[in-house]
Amino acid sequence: MAYAYLFKYIIIGDTGVGKSCLLLQFTDKRFQPVHDLTIGVEFGARMITIDGKQIKLQIWDTAGQESFRSITRSYYRGAAGALLVYDITRRDTFNHLTTWLEDARQHSNSNMVIMLIGNKRHLLIQQKRFMKKSKKESLTLIMRQMALKLALSMLLLMQHMPAIREDSRPGAAAVESVFTVSLPTGARSLILSPSPPAQLRHETI
Repeated sequence: MAYAYLFKYIIIGDTGVGKSCLLLQFTDKRFQPVHDLTIGVEFGARMITIDGKQIKLQIWDTAGQESFRSITRSYYRGAAGALLVYDITRRDTFNHLTTWLEDARQHSNSNMVIMLIGNKRHLLIQQKRFMKKSKKESLTLIMRQMALKLALSMLLLMQHMPAIREDSRPGAAAVESVFTVSLPTGARSLILSPSPPAQLRHETI
């Protein structure tokens, strides 16, 4: 199928945060709860329509292991956008965002759009339901303290970001938004010059 533009995306983040699931949901429109760890990189593509024009997205899903970091860095070249993914149920994946962000900015062009993705919200909802059912005040207090610490950490992270965007829609709709919403800015950044520095947007899905 003919297309007007071709844009490359790269998905980055720690191991097990759901990067491959995001790719599968967007390209094949199906959810796979269990997925083997990515070795090196995986590839997917999809055609979308924006302003009446056919756009082809090439999406590279990278491994989160430190041993593959040098391979991941080579895929930043020519990318219009990067999806930086963390697991909202795993604090360590959030703590590593700064390292991933610094790596992305160092090895990509200054026009690349970076979108921050808080993944696995459905697991957090399940945890809340369990807490409500158990009615244990101690567990509730612990979760509130964890949420507060996460909020404070997010505030510190935001101080280094030009823009933050939140999305409360259910999973599949938010995944669609992740790729299509960031594309126009990425497209303009490659077509127009000069352009503003890379910005970071935020989705929770």
